[in-house]
Amino acid sequence: MNSQLTARSFVLFALLFVAAIGLNAQVAQHSTAKTWEYGPFFNGGIGIGDRSDYKFIWTGAQAGRTITPMLHAGPLTGSFELGADAAFFQAYTPAPHTLTVGENTYNIGGGTFTGATVAPVIFRWNFSKHAHVQPWLQAKGAVLYTTHKFPPDVLVEHGTHGGTSVWNFMPQGGVGFRYFTRPNRSIDFGLNAIHISSASLGDKNPGVNASLQFQVGYTFWK
Repeated sequence: MNSQLTARSFVLFALLFVAAIGLNAQVAQHSTAKTWEYGPFFNGGIGIGDRSDYKFIWTGAQAGRTITPMLHAGPLTGSFELGADAAFFQAYTPAPHTLTVGENTYNIGGGTFTGATVAPVIFRWNFSKHAHVQPWLQAKGAVLYTTHKFPPDVLVEHGTHGGTSVWNFMPQGGVGFRYFTRPNRSIDFGLNAIHISSASLGDKNPGVNASLQFQVGYTFWK
């Protein structure tokens, strides 16, 4: 059920993004202004594949600055933005349980994991704005810290997760668009594909190979 809902949501968002690109291609504004933007955001999503029973939420604040003038390239006309964000993070995983493999039984951790994530670098391409709509593409690198080793794995002495890490990395890419309610205010919608990995900081690196995160935010432009 989750995978079907995710697929339908992805298709719907992709159609909205393509429509935004289509509108954007009709009229390109020729502004060369370099601007700041900042505001709160909320992310929510689920894991994919063997992590489809994982759920995620995080909320925080982001900021960025347009660092190039408008670069003209037909329907790809736009400007480059460099940004960063920080957020409070929670992951909801299956409850602790036992796993039997052959004659061996293992206690597997689980439950709710709390932490914080910081993305020191966000590369975003803002397409030129048409009317109230401005689509964008982005690539992002983030660091995740959780108060317990994540993702859950075999429990060892004192109930800690064997071999995983409290530190993980979250490379990600996404698409989205802004809807401007006023010239200097926008409601933002995004869809990000995220990979979570400890880069083998622990003995094991089960990671979360893929998750889809839907984002909504409110941005102030200056």
